[in-house]
Amino acid sequence: MPRPTGRLMATYRDQGIVLRSYKLGETDRIIHLLTQGRGKVRAVAKGIRRPGSRFGGRLEAYSHVDLQLYEGRNLDIVNQAELIAPHAAVRTDYARSACASVMAEFTDLVAQEGERDNALFLQLRAGLQALEAEPEDPSVFVDAFLLRAASIVGFHVFTSACAICRAPGSHAFLSVRAGGTLCPDCAPPGTRAVDPAVIEAVALLARPGDWAALPGLARDGGEVRRTAASYARAFVEHHLDRTFRAYEAVPRP
Repeated sequence: MPRPTGRLMATYRDQGIVLRSYKLGETDRIIHLLTQGRGKVRAVAKGIRRPGSRFGGRLEAYSHVDLQLYEGRNLDIVNQAELIAPHAAVRTDYARSACASVMAEFTDLVAQEGERDNALFLQLRAGLQALEAEPEDPSVFVDAFLLRAASIVGFHVFTSACAICRAPGSHAFLSVRAGGTLCPDCAPPGTRAVDPAVIEAVALLARPGDWAALPGLARDGGEVRRTAASYARAFVEHHLDRTFRAYEAVPRP
């Protein structure tokens, strides 16, 4: 997004979710935000590390905030921040915080500065809301988030058609590299069929908006659930060419 060329800095308001932050100088922080209207924004919160800062705890990781910012030459400057959803319970619970960290790491990687992506914003908000509800096994939500968010940015998992030739139907082979199920004609020689329940589990994880059925998969899935989770991670890391460090910290039942 073009920056102003005059001396006066333009101000704007937007909603954002804090992805991460790091120290700048003695008292400031640089905040990475996914905003609803401008995609990823990197901004400075001046004085946030001083005692009694006017920002207080409003710009903690995973917080959903209403913001007023100045447009800067390289980094924007946070002028006001009001909490919409603090997600404090997510930050203070180890398992849920680990899952939220994966969601934030993924989003920080794929979101583009100055490019609005409302679908990605809503997906992250939904993922954090699911973690806020104190699920028994939060890891299932991070696996679902990875596949659903990957689809939003162009990496879709095919489970009702062949990922290569698009032949419709339920196929018995599952490929990370190809991006989903493969028909017998497209599966490489020697490829082993997988349990149909695994493909159903992957389809559920990838299905947009279907969060209510996920606790049942986590509770009853057993080895099927673990295999589907492994596929979700392998798929996303392969297609984004990135190892998600935070994923290792996610507790598994």
